[in-house]
Amino acid sequence: MSPEERHALVLGASGFIGRHVVLALGRAGVRVSAASRSHESYQRLARWLAGHGHDRAPADLRVDFATASLVDGECDDITEIYNCAGAFRFGMSVDEARHANVDSVRAVVEFAARLPNLRRLVQVSGYRVGGQDPAPWSDEHRRETYRALGAYEASRVEADAVFQNLAAQSGVPWSIVNPASVIGDSATGESDQYLGLASNMKDLWQGSLPALPGNGKTFVPVVAADHLARFMTLLPTDAATERTAYWLLDDDTPALPDLLTLVAEHYGVRAPRTRIPVSLLKRLPRRLTQADPETLTFLSTDRYPTASARAFAARHGLTMPDTATTIRRWADHMAAHRFGDAPARDRRFTTTGGIRTFELGEAGAPTVVLPGLPVNADTWAPVVAAVGNARAVDLPGLGMSTGCRNDWASWSTALVTETGARHLVGHSIGAAAALEAAAAHPHAVDRLTLVSPFFLQAPPPRTATWTPLTHRLLGRITPTALAERLTGTADHASALRSAVADLRRGTTAATVARLLAATANAPWRADLRAGLQRYPGRVHIVIGSDDPLSADGQSLLDTLPHATVTVIDGAGHHPQLTHPQDVARAIGARTTPPGPREDGSVTAVHDRP
Repeated sequence: MSPEERHALVLGASGFIGRHVVLALGRAGVRVSAASRSHESYQRLARWLAGHGHDRAPADLRVDFATASLVDGECDDITEIYNCAGAFRFGMSVDEARHANVDSVRAVVEFAARLPNLRRLVQVSGYRVGGQDPAPWSDEHRRETYRALGAYEASRVEADAVFQNLAAQSGVPWSIVNPASVIGDSATGESDQYLGLASNMKDLWQGSLPALPGNGKTFVPVVAADHLARFMTLLPTDAATERTAYWLLDDDTPALPDLLTLVAEHYGVRAPRTRIPVSLLKRLPRRLTQADPETLTFLSTDRYPTASARAFAARHGLTMPDTATTIRRWADHMAAHRFGDAPARDRRFTTTGGIRTFELGEAGAPTVVLPGLPVNADTWAPVVAAVGNARAVDLPGLGMSTGCRNDWASWSTALVTETGARHLVGHSIGAAAALEAAAAHPHAVDRLTLVSPFFLQAPPPRTATWTPLTHRLLGRITPTALAERLTGTADHASALRSAVADLRRGTTAATVARLLAATANAPWRADLRAGLQRYPGRVHIVIGSDDPLSADGQSLLDTLPHATVTVIDGAGHHPQLTHPQDVARAIGARTTPPGPREDGSVTAVHDRP
């Protein structure tokens, strides 16, 4: 059957696996109908597909597993069904889990049996639950299974048995795929699943994983989401796959402690040296393990029958992507999106000058914001979005970037000579980094915008040089306290949650404390002012009216014919928090340097709210 003759119905189309299946089918030229519970879910799917370069949206059908018809819409010409529906969630009650994962399977098979042109029903099961005896369960067996495995896994086990039994009775042509833990896209790492391994990676990132679970034989295999989807979409094209189940996973997935060590090395954090046996882990109280008991059944030394899946893939020229590379990309995506707390798409890790660097905004954009202290790129996200064609980049050792102050020179050289940065926007300490980069590469930087440049303002109080005290304070500060300290109000606490999370991770707070102390260093301040005097390009200074230039700073600017100043009324040292739209207008404005007035000073440009 040619792709044009195929009509696929995807159930659970807006879910993690489902949308990858829709995308794979669409790219193969197959006509697709997406069954979702609401039009809002369908719209999210359509936006996701468009964001992945597939503008041909599938047909929009409603599904209701509680109705006899199941799907509202014309379905007679459907040739294949992909059942990606169900609940992947721990902590459900038995009734809730059975309704979501067992009753839904019954409804799907009954629906499939009524379709006159159906060639295949593809069911997503699981590597730990597939291959069940299709014989009907007794009440006693059901009670024992749910008691032993927990509601989620037991419901998937029962669903696998029910599916095989009903499909055989109804004469429905079927295939089952039993995927391992489904991780991110092999090319981008993209995923929005934060259970299981993802929660372990979050603990690694935050430095809160006390020990590595398991031993050298503990096997928690993985498979890339896009590879799984492509595998599934090929099953209906091969008659030999009917009435067959396939275990899809990489047999060479590192043992769990080694997998987590791989991620830790990629994150640049230290993996725990202690390993805790699974048998002990299962006996410890949840308040100590911080793990849902249902997840512990996945910590096993079992291996799985993958030969048939490998043979099928080889027959169709489908190669499994390198698992270690996929894991690293997945780990990057998880951290860049703060494990679900920052779902916006334009967030990524790059390697700049050999430094693992976090940035948000449009990749390769010419306008690049270098944030100040003690904040991060996230606090500049509203400004970056308002400016357009811009990005914010965490300096080495700050925010979510690795490295240290000694890396700034090589890092900034790579930033302006290799990544397309032409307009540097430096805030506070970032103003120093921006100026040093522009001065070192004046022909590579077209514009220089300095927001609250500390070296043109009054020195910080003497307490800022008390590095141990500052380190201790920053490592424990709350978003509310930080907002009050930076802006005088708690109104911006939510915008600072990510900055506080970064300060509590690794050595970031210590780095910030040292850099805050350095802003009081008179020789460095003098060097920066001298560098500004020598810089031949256009300079735009943006300050808040409540955080003015010092007399020396104003005197210096008065001598620079290529400088302009924007004063934002009512703003302080962090105008990106309190006046983001005004800051965006100031950054985007192509101000023309004024000629000197009779008194030699520079005209101030006021952007008023």
